[in-house]
Amino acid sequence: MKRNGHIHTPYCPHGTEDSFHLYIEQAIQSGFEAITFTEHAPLPLGFIDPTPNKDSGMSLNQLEFYISELQKLKKEYNQDIVISTGLEIDFIAGFEQNTTSFLNTYGKYLDDSILSVHFLKYEDDYTCIDFSKSTFLKFVDRLGTPMSVYKLYYKTLMDSITSNLGHFKPKRIGHITLVHKFQHTLTERVQDHENIVAILIEIKQQRLELDVNTAGLAKPHCLEIYPPLPYIKLAKELEIPLVFGSDAHQAKDLHQFYNEISNLL
Repeated sequence: MKRNGHIHTPYCPHGTEDSFHLYIEQAIQSGFEAITFTEHAPLPLGFIDPTPNKDSGMSLNQLEFYISELQKLKKEYNQDIVISTGLEIDFIAGFEQNTTSFLNTYGKYLDDSILSVHFLKYEDDYTCIDFSKSTFLKFVDRLGTPMSVYKLYYKTLMDSITSNLGHFKPKRIGHITLVHKFQHTLTERVQDHENIVAILIEIKQQRLELDVNTAGLAKPHCLEIYPPLPYIKLAKELEIPLVFGSDAHQAKDLHQFYNEISNLL
């Protein structure tokens, strides 16, 4: 089945205003048989978004409208494509209880979701490591070395995989090498092979799925899939379920680079 399991929507405060209909019609035109809308979930209560516009997730008061609108669209397009209601949930160190509470309340309305790491905690504050090149490089300077940032990212990612977020914990782990987004701004390549392998082994042990996310290919300082091809092949050898995700924030990116990895899915 040709499936896209990581799509954003007009509810994304840092995305576009492309309508659900535009995404769905584009998906049908591109031959997708199933799609999951995975909008950035509202951030946990008490967490202060460190991005300048504080627009990393949808507002809580929009969530019921989002779910309701997708329920209507499922019926409207039920003869043409399978539409799943999902969210991209942020795993944020120190907010596990709040996240579990959120999932316990809204998880029953979700068909399929992703658990991702965007925010890293260091000392007493948080940084959104994929927000911008300057934010990433400042964080590298703060921690001292690129490897220190990578290690913190993979530790947080491992914690997300092993965390107990309750019955409705997302079953798919998002863009596991997001820390590579600005890799070509660094003066040397970070050797994180063992970290990625350990992440994949733990995903296998926890019986979770892998987001095969092609958005990195479109990022000028990344230029690779999250995770890179050798690790997608390893995940397949480990029999981890692989789910293509374009991570589209506009309809025209819905199928970006699908052909580059379709033979591995």
